[in-house]
Amino acid sequence: MKPKVGIIGKGNVGSAIKRGLEKAGYQVRAVGRDPKEVGETAKWAELVVLAVPFQAIDEALKAMGDGIVGKPLVDVTNLYTPEMMAAVGSRSGAEELQRKAAGAKVVKAFNTHFAKNMETGRIGEQQLTFLAAGDDREAKAKVLGLGRDLGFDAVDAGPLANSKLLESLGNLNIQLGYSLGLGTGIGFRLVRT
Repeated sequence: MKPKVGIIGKGNVGSAIKRGLEKAGYQVRAVGRDPKEVGETAKWAELVVLAVPFQAIDEALKAMGDGIVGKPLVDVTNLYTPEMMAAVGSRSGAEELQRKAAGAKVVKAFNTHFAKNMETGRIGEQQLTFLAAGDDREAKAKVLGLGRDLGFDAVDAGPLANSKLLESLGNLNIQLGYSLGLGTGIGFRLVRT
């Protein structure tokens, strides 16, 4: 059985994930900033995708309340400044989210790709790599399943502590795409023999 997925955030990222998951046969609800709708969606969902700017996580967590307790909470955020530079800290954004949402099972994923590539997990015919880091094995397995069902090559990226590395990769992707002018038609792929 595919889990019911609640997506908090209806921007480019949340919308792309929603379209892809619906095509893959998932029941999906996506909501914007209305606290009541956010709370109801978190309670309804079996897996929650947090697709809001990092600066909005406190507001989203407050609205979700206990609706995320015991559930996978997928962190798709990237921690960067208004100048599109990586924000430096001792902890990753995902580790900070786990600290604030202690009852949830945070998994870092999706953040290393542009929204336009999240719906299919591909650029043209090339399959992209979906990396997921988290401490709860079962929660991470569910998130890796989402990635596979979207069309990605899903790879376990280890514990949540590795989310700092994924956030760095996400920020590199943003730098390459926007600051260095390569555009959003780029992505990363793990090649193995």
